[in-house]
Amino acid sequence: MIPRYSRPEMAAIWQPETYFRIQLDIEIYACEAQEALGVIPAGTAQALRERGAFEVERIREIEREVHHETIAFLTNVAEHVGPEGRFVHQGMTSSDVLDTCLAVQLTRAADILIADLDALLAALRRRAVEHKYTPTIARSHGVHAEPTTFGLKLAGHWAEFARNRERLLAARKEIATCQISGAVGTFANIDPRVETHVADRLGRRRSSRATATPRSSWRWHWWRRRSSGSRPKSATCSAPNCARRRNISPRGRRARRRCRTSAIPCCRKT
Repeated sequence: MIPRYSRPEMAAIWQPETYFRIQLDIEIYACEAQEALGVIPAGTAQALRERGAFEVERIREIEREVHHETIAFLTNVAEHVGPEGRFVHQGMTSSDVLDTCLAVQLTRAADILIADLDALLAALRRRAVEHKYTPTIARSHGVHAEPTTFGLKLAGHWAEFARNRERLLAARKEIATCQISGAVGTFANIDPRVETHVADRLGRRRSSRATATPRSSWRWHWWRRRSSGSRPKSATCSAPNCARRRNISPRGRRARRRCRTSAIPCCRKT
């Protein structure tokens, strides 16, 4: 993220240190389940928890040689853990760690935005009550209309952001998943109970299907986040076949311009 345009708490979620820390946690939780099932020796999870560490620069150095980020990460972790490191990631595939890690990052980012929306809603509600009887002029078709109150306008914005909050909550729920299903998602080399344990430890739900986390969930998340912000009210060309369908500023002559034929959109000179 670009530092000058990001807040520290949001930028921290997407730092390489956080990215690999989440992956290490996922590996620890998976080892806990594998131990309980008798798949790997007892003490592996404890060794990983106590000695598990990584250096981002060292991971990048190994990656330049092996051309595989997850192998580079596991190699670096094994350098710190010792002999127990050979049992880490057993039965798993790279997407198990990478997709689950991204889901954790997205939910953490959504939590920050939801908290921001809660603060904004509280401010809008407070100001709407404060200006309940403050007169102002309403607008219709881009020009002055009947009188209204500033509080009513703010109440309208409150209702809009309340709907935006529901959209963001839906996006968070959609992406808050965990997937530990092995190569090509068949569970052929790993017990489904490992996924259940990791999901419980992360506070996530299991993915609805076995293979890699569907990209449609990510697209849904980003679309919901984009639609969670209020957009300026503006006029739009209503021509059914308008090739541009762009927003038109409510000010000036263009707001009153209309398409005279369906073949010539709002950009027609008048």
